[in-house]
Amino acid sequence: MQDESGKARLGSPAEASATTAQVGVENSVDLNGHTVTQNGHNSTATPAPQPQFDSRAQSPAPTPAPIIPREQWGGKYEFLLSCIGYCVGLGNVWRFPYLCYRNGGGVFLIPYFIMLFVTGVPLFLMELSLGQYGAAGPITVWKCCPLLKGIGIGMLCVSILVCLYYNVIIAWTFYYLGSSLQSPLPWSCDAVANVGLCGNGTTGNSSTGKGLSPTEKFWNERVLGVVLSEGLNDPGPVRWPLALCLLAAWIIIFLCMLKGIRSSGKVVYVTATFPYFVLIVLIIRGATLEGSLQGIAFYLTPDWSRLANAQVWNDAASQVFYSLGIGVGGLLSMASYNKFDNNVIRDTLIITTGNCSTSFFAGFAIFSILGHMAWKKGVPVGEVADTGPGLAFVAYPEALALLPGSVFWSILFFLMLFMLGIDTLFGNMEGITTAVLDEFPHLRANTLHKSLFLGALCFCFYLMGLLLVTNGGIYWFTLIDSFSTSFGLIIITLFMCIGISFFYGVNQFCQDIIDMIRHCPPWCTKVLLYFKACWVFCTPFLLLFILTYIFIEMYRTPLKYGSYVYPLWGKALGVCMGATCCLQIPIWAIVAISKETGTLKERFQKSIRPLNSWRVNNLDSTPRVEEHTEAERVEAPFTVTLTDMDFTAMTWEEGSQA
Repeated sequence: MQDESGKARLGSPAEASATTAQVGVENSVDLNGHTVTQNGHNSTATPAPQPQFDSRAQSPAPTPAPIIPREQWGGKYEFLLSCIGYCVGLGNVWRFPYLCYRNGGGVFLIPYFIMLFVTGVPLFLMELSLGQYGAAGPITVWKCCPLLKGIGIGMLCVSILVCLYYNVIIAWTFYYLGSSLQSPLPWSCDAVANVGLCGNGTTGNSSTGKGLSPTEKFWNERVLGVVLSEGLNDPGPVRWPLALCLLAAWIIIFLCMLKGIRSSGKVVYVTATFPYFVLIVLIIRGATLEGSLQGIAFYLTPDWSRLANAQVWNDAASQVFYSLGIGVGGLLSMASYNKFDNNVIRDTLIITTGNCSTSFFAGFAIFSILGHMAWKKGVPVGEVADTGPGLAFVAYPEALALLPGSVFWSILFFLMLFMLGIDTLFGNMEGITTAVLDEFPHLRANTLHKSLFLGALCFCFYLMGLLLVTNGGIYWFTLIDSFSTSFGLIIITLFMCIGISFFYGVNQFCQDIIDMIRHCPPWCTKVLLYFKACWVFCTPFLLLFILTYIFIEMYRTPLKYGSYVYPLWGKALGVCMGATCCLQIPIWAIVAISKETGTLKERFQKSIRPLNSWRVNNLDSTPRVEEHTEAERVEAPFTVTLTDMDFTAMTWEEGSQA
């Protein structure tokens, strides 16, 4: 079927299937004098008349690589549990409760849910839909718009930085888990080494000037060794107990991911559900403790005046990004292994609702026990709460040490942290491995090479992570944590939203989603209207607001860890890390335009057109050809893996000449 211009016209799925079937029967197409079979191999060359206007007629036709089948999830529950495990991480336990009480208690839920529904859920759906429709990783999926391939490279850079420091948290968890196997707990007042600190029966808090508590002493001296370092310029020697814990963490990651989603998809049945069991147990236990209601009241008491503070809205947006894992490539990669007709809108609503509900209810588990701790020590709840790793590795262990049967509760808590951390790292590592395997498909076809690549990747991460387990490693950890998911991540997601909405086309993108949900219920199409409005107007506006606020705060606020203020060169290094991620976008855009021919406007127009192999990556999809697709697009420099569909446009071109 052709229109008046001779180009292939977008037909119905049935028509596209008929065309594909016809090509399959012929099993070969004539291309520039060569017969190319449908399995991607050349048969006997047959001369064919060449159009005089084709300047590349004398060049040999590129041989398309055979399509290597991609794995798929064993069932929809594996995908859902993997995404929930990826999104529900350590930030849900230590970051959300702290932000909630710091920013007005229950009032924080208002900006949080506004940011969730206007930025979080739309961008979450965009990533899942893009990965599922293209059936490709963060880099290869930008066949839909080669100009924006730098977005995928930027996502890869962010994932590398996150994986570098995130497994260190799991190493800390291992260390605490091992320390929890002794009674009394080494950070409790019952331990012999802490008699001097707890001589009066109470523990102090260094942040309030009352001296060093046993949990702070254990965290700073036994675990981190930060007291032996002067700062970034003095990392000191590697702390080998932590290095062994880090090695064990990477070995577990390697073994769980050795067979791709076939192995990690089974592991998540345990790692994604166990934390919920522990949270329920902790909530029930916390509700029976004296003083728990004071902790819950501190967690939820609203301070309406905080709504006028821009910091509250920025914290809400950053928490949405942090907890949902948007813009890192993990969501896109995991969705690429879905079946083509999976209901991506339903999955988006289930996963985001489950993630945010977990954050909210984790606060009850945390602050009920912190309330008991404050009651027992006779101090306000605000003096025992902390932020970041301090809540998970200082305040909460101290609260657990005060409970009857503290060893059991400590083991349960740190086992939960381990499960939460390893699930999130699965997603980040999947983003890296999928991106590389899609660009170099021969690794995917060879099990040995794929295993060697994964092993080398984990080993390299381990070697780089040794810097973070030195005496001054916490300073480097804080630096990477502060800038890896800061302005660079916001810029990446902003360009992803703008690129899909205006370059690829928001109407076309919505039609792609409807095509995937073949039996799209009426509510899906109505919900898509809301998402369309967000992608075009609301989400880019709010992302710009967040980005502006981040730059203002970054300029006027010094970076600190405890009492240590980072030097200017350290802060500049962090800015360079974030800039490296987002600068991939203009760099690869320039490369894409320079590889095209014609005027600058023509080059730009060509570089935003989907390649012919876009829409046919998924084996379950119905092949379709875009209306404006040109046969020349097969020589675009960004197609690392060309498929037979990149060459079928030639047959339609010949048909139009006939």
